[in-house]
Order: sequence, then C-alpha cells, then structure tokens
Amino acid sequence: MTTLDIFIVILSVSLAALPALMLAKRAGKGRDEFFVSGRSAPWWLIGTSMVATTFSTDTPNLVTDLVRTGGVSGNWAWWAFLVTGMVTVFFYAPLWRRAGFLTDLEFYELRYAGKAAAFLRGFRAVYLGVFFNILVMAAVTLAGVKMGSVMLGLSRESAVVACILMSILFGSPAGLSGVLVSDLIQFSMAMIGVTAAAFFAVTRPEVGGLRNLIDTTDPQTLSLLPSFSNGDAVMTLLIVPFLIQWWSTWYPGAEPGGGSYVAQRMLAARSPKDALRGTLWFNIAHYALRPWPWILVALASIKVFPTLDSLRAALPHVDPALIGHDLAYPAMLLGLPSGVRGLVVAALLAAYLSTMSTHMNWGASYLVNDVYVRFINRDAKEQHLVLLGRVSSALIAIAAGAFMLTLGTASEAFNLLVSVGAGTGAIYLLRWFWWRVNPWTEIIGMAVSLFIALYFRFSASTAAYSSSLKLVITVAITTLAAVMATFVFPPSDDTTLRAFIDRTGVGGGLWAAARARLGITTPQKTDFGDSLKGAIAGCFLVYSLLFGVGEILYGRWLSAAVFGAAALIAAFSMRAVLRRFERVFES
Repeated sequence: MTTLDIFIVILSVSLAALPALMLAKRAGKGRDEFFVSGRSAPWWLIGTSMVATTFSTDTPNLVTDLVRTGGVSGNWAWWAFLVTGMVTVFFYAPLWRRAGFLTDLEFYELRYAGKAAAFLRGFRAVYLGVFFNILVMAAVTLAGVKMGSVMLGLSRESAVVACILMSILFGSPAGLSGVLVSDLIQFSMAMIGVTAAAFFAVTRPEVGGLRNLIDTTDPQTLSLLPSFSNGDAVMTLLIVPFLIQWWSTWYPGAEPGGGSYVAQRMLAARSPKDALRGTLWFNIAHYALRPWPWILVALASIKVFPTLDSLRAALPHVDPALIGHDLAYPAMLLGLPSGVRGLVVAALLAAYLSTMSTHMNWGASYLVNDVYVRFINRDAKEQHLVLLGRVSSALIAIAAGAFMLTLGTASEAFNLLVSVGAGTGAIYLLRWFWWRVNPWTEIIGMAVSLFIALYFRFSASTAAYSSSLKLVITVAITTLAAVMATFVFPPSDDTTLRAFIDRTGVGGGLWAAARARLGITTPQKTDFGDSLKGAIAGCFLVYSLLFGVGEILYGRWLSAAVFGAAALIAAFSMRAVLRRFERVFES
C-alpha cells in the first residue's frame, strides 16, 4: 500500500462515514427512527441497502473459493437461493409491510397466542440476534482479516481488532437511516472497486486478456452448469439446492418468507408497494448484476496461483492457518497498480462495513425491542432504548470478532451457516398460509435443526458425509418433527387468527377452513396465482440476465441474444403482475 493508496482508503471511508454521523441525531429520537428509519424509506434505497449488506468482504472470497474448487457452476450453491428471494418478493413482502411491526419477531405474538408465543419471540431474539448473528458477522470478519493480512501485512489478531473497532465506529451511532444512506455510498464504491479489480486481473501478463483467459481455461471450469456425467456435482449443485435447499434453509439474505435484515428493510419501507419493489430490485442486483466481476477475478487467479502451494509462496507473511482457495481473491489485488489498489481496498472495506453495520443494528433491534422492552422494562424511555441499542450493537461486534478466530475458510463458514438453519424454512413459509401451524411447530423445528447441526459439526463419525447428505438428513428429520408438532399441539385460538387475518389480509386455500369457521368473507389482498406467476417470471428474468452476461463475456453472441430475448419476455410478464399488485395496494 503506497501513500496514494492509503489516502484513497481514508478519503473513501470518511465519505461513507458522513451519513452515519450526520443522521446520528435523528436516530436518537426513538426506536422507530433507530431501527426502521421512521418507516419512510423509498424502494430504491431499501433495495440497494439489501444488496450492499449481502455484498461483504467474504462474498468475493466465497465466489473465488467456489470457482477454484468447482468451476463457475459451483456458484449454484448460492444462485439457487434466487427462488427463495422471488417467493419473498411476490408472496411475502406486502404482508410484512402491511403488518407494520418494528421487528419481524413481533410476528409471533400476532400469529400465535399465550406463553409459548412469548417464549418463541424471546428465544428467537437471542438465538438470531446474538448467536446466529455473531456467526454471520464472524464469517464476514474472517474475510476482512484475510484482506488485512494480505494487503496490509497485519497479524490475525491485529486485523480482528482493526475490523471490529471500525465496525463499532460505523454501526453503533447510526440508526437505520444512517445505515441506509451509507449503504448507498458504500455499494457504489464497492461496485467500482470490484469492476476495476476484474479489469486489471484479466490484463495481467500471466492471464493475457479476457479472450485468452476464456480460450485457455478448461471448458468445464467455465460451464454455467455442472457436468451431467458427474452425478455428485449435479446432486450437490442442482438437485439438492432446487428441490430442498431453497425452501428448507434459513440463510441470511435468503430467508424463506423473508426475515432478519430483509424483513427490517421491508418494514422500513414507506408503503407495501415500496417493500415489494425494493425487494425485487435487491434480487435482480444481487444475482444478475454483481457476480461476474468476482468470477472473472477467480478465473484469472487460477492462472496466477494454480495451487495452494503457489499461494503460500506468494504470501509468506500470512498466517498459514488463513491460507485457502478463498485467499486467492485478496492475493490477486497485490498485482494492482498504485491508486487502483487503494480504490479496491476501500471498496472491500466499504462492503465489509455496510454488512457489519446492518447486522449490528438488526441484532440490537431484537435485543432491545424483543427482549428488553418485551420482558424487562416496558416503560423505558426512547432515549434510553436508543443508548441500549448502541451498546448492544458494539458488544455483538466484539463477540463476533472473538468467534471469528475459530473459522478457517469462506466455504467452511458458508456451509456452517446453511447447516444451522437447515430444515426450518418450510415452517417460515407455511406459518403465513396454514392456520394449523402453532408456536410449538417452530420451537421443536429450531431445536431439532440446531441439535443435528451441532452433531454433524462435532461428531467424528459423520466427518465423511458430504454437505448435501447432511442437509438432506437434517431437513428430513427437522421437517418430520415440525409436522408432528403441528398436529400434536393445538393451533392458535380464533381471536388470534382473526386478528392476524385482519391485519395482514392473508388468505388462500390453507386458510379456507379457518376463514369459514370465523365467518370471514373479505377476499385476500393478493392473488395466489399472480404471486406464483410473478415469482416464476422473476426467476426467469434474473437467470436470463445472469447467463446472458456470462455468454457475452465468453464471446458466445448467439446464445447471449437468446438469453436477452428470454429476459425481455420474462420482464413483460412480471410487469403485468406488478401492475395488478400495485392496483390492489392503492385500493
């Protein structure tokens, strides 16, 4: 890092910090401002904030890991989550905004009743806001530490301290309004930086330009689909993700039915229409616009650092425990010219801070609203709650830094996150549309899923099991346990069910029996068929854009034109659904 690089990094970080500092006073007015931005955010701001949050320092590292070990098609491990995202857009986004919660955990005491509902709300607040949130932030910090080790020569411990201190500086003072505006700036910086990194990566002498990179790389490595002669790859990357993973796994940013910071952004939207549009923009940008700059750097890294031994030789100053295929991305940045190197480091730092500030604010919202206010002090003053939120967010960041020291690679962290949330996704989808689901469905489902994940994590007897096999076993057992609990324990009482229907406008075939018993004749707010058409059209649109960009980069113009035509058809189909939805919202 030259003096110019350091100047660019400091300037960029200062620019991104301004909104957090300028809006800190507004955030101090109360919980609504601090946690949901006064429910006034436009669709383009909440959508971009979601994109910025899912783009952290660990994301290009993870993509590099997947490409180097399994080719471009290895990205189906996360591309398949698009189905989850589109289902959230067209089925759940309007429901969340109409519900008008401060946090998504308030859902539990509207949908269910009694002590079980209260327990579930408090348990989820601690489980997600603290334990699961710390796991996510630790994975993000792992990538930040690797970048610091490679680019700045910091020790593992020094890099952790630096990352956490910056996170606290950015995330603790700012409420969600500050986070949203900072995310907008940081996302712009991040996209400029990773695009520059891709350009210089493919023009390195060892790579010889984009055309040479494509011509000299194994076609199977470039393939957008796994080889169908490789049964294990097809099972791991296509069959399991599309048949099981997308609906069964709770993963940050791709929660079945929406949740965590995605739900927080939808609740901060100024209208149901903005919630839907913002979530749609998030899925388009996340899956169709961003992956290729990362993929190009990953492909180029295979030419420059073909083995882990070559990585170790190029990075003698890096802790050997940090060396993995995911480290190839920051290693490629060492070849950037002065000035550009600073720009890319600033971009990755911005991506890291945007994700951390979001998770800190989200986790603190659970601890303040769903634990402290709900169970400890209902009459606390708003300024006191804001202070508690700031302190809580800082403590969560410190805990994440400590837990990060137990992780090794980006893929390890990704698989751990998927396994911990496996099997519970179906519950989060059905609880909106099936009146029979009760709080014990969720409690038992979470407990079983967590127990199995920990068993697989620490049991030597299952070490040889593939991640796909572990996922299938976890989903099967968890789903069976949750279904049994649904029928063993009673559903919510009629008063609770009526209040839930009145507030959200939910309906559909699985509500028919409850609606008839309650004498509810008002129609549901949105049509199930339209929601299904919108989700399918959305998936076709995004996948067509994703593949079309890839075909352009590969120089396959005919297939790129075919994907472009498919994207246009899907866009027109989806536009018709959106118009019908918006007419319902306006009425």
